[in-house]
Amino acid sequence: MRTPAPAPVFLARASYRQRRLRDAALLLPVLGAVLFCVPLLWPQNGPDGQSSARALIYVFGAWAALIVCAFVLSRMLRAQANASGDSPKTDPITGELE
Repeated sequence: MRTPAPAPVFLARASYRQRRLRDAALLLPVLGAVLFCVPLLWPQNGPDGQSSARALIYVFGAWAALIVCAFVLSRMLRAQANASGDSPKTDPITGELE
């Protein structure tokens, strides 16, 4: 006797997007760590200080980009939470009460 195949798991589009946004927010610190380590891989040109200045500009540019990404993700998470009817007193990342 054959057992019926399990029904495919279906997630609503809104909850799927909210989960992916949470995943992106959780991976943002990992991305930041990788971006901050990139200047360590650059070759040292010499004592002229040119490579140090470029590395410093890169680090502050990456820092600013991470801030903008975190801001955009937080706004998108808040909009998704408000659209789904979640209480505004819950943390949009973990879903725990604040």
